[in-house]
Amino acid sequence: MRTECGWVVVGGVLALAVAQAAMPADLGEELAYVRLKALPADLPLAPRAGPLVVDVRFLPATAEQAAAFRAWLGFQARPGVPLLLVANRETGQELRRVLGGPRPPAVVLIGVPGPGFTPDLEVATAPEADRQAYAALDAGSALKDLLADHPGKVRQDELSLRLGGETARSSLPGIGPAPVEPVIDAALQRAVHLHRAYRALRRG
Repeated sequence: MRTECGWVVVGGVLALAVAQAAMPADLGEELAYVRLKALPADLPLAPRAGPLVVDVRFLPATAEQAAAFRAWLGFQARPGVPLLLVANRETGQELRRVLGGPRPPAVVLIGVPGPGFTPDLEVATAPEADRQAYAALDAGSALKDLLADHPGKVRQDELSLRLGGETARSSLPGIGPAPVEPVIDAALQRAVHLHRAYRALRRG
């Protein structure tokens, strides 16, 4: 009886968030992306027919909010429909406890590992780079730019090498400084690549 009451309470809390739920963004090939900033208000309640990336990096959560997220996972996760969770060591402790516990099938945890956080798929990037990439979207960067697979390369031709590298290069007429490397969200990129690989296997 106590368990049933608990589910009723959690369901009621989730229902109150319907009007404020975050709208998923399109990542192509039926994959959607949603970034959660507040629980349970941002949880998309309608079960999706397709795969979803849920970003909970830097998201604080109380025990009650983490319980609501656990219940939401139970509602959303379905066999054969990937639910990709992107988190990091700065995700709230209570929420990390939920992420580290038993999860429904087809739920994959992705992120930069750190103390108290061990994802299913580790992303090899520095925590500061992860933070910078996360902040870039809020600062106005487009999702497609954060997922670019072809970052700018510095052209190291013979002339620049003979004249002492980038310092000399920038002083020559018609040769400007090296292009600024774009910000790439490695964790989100890994989630997209996993989805593409999954689709390729299904087609094969």
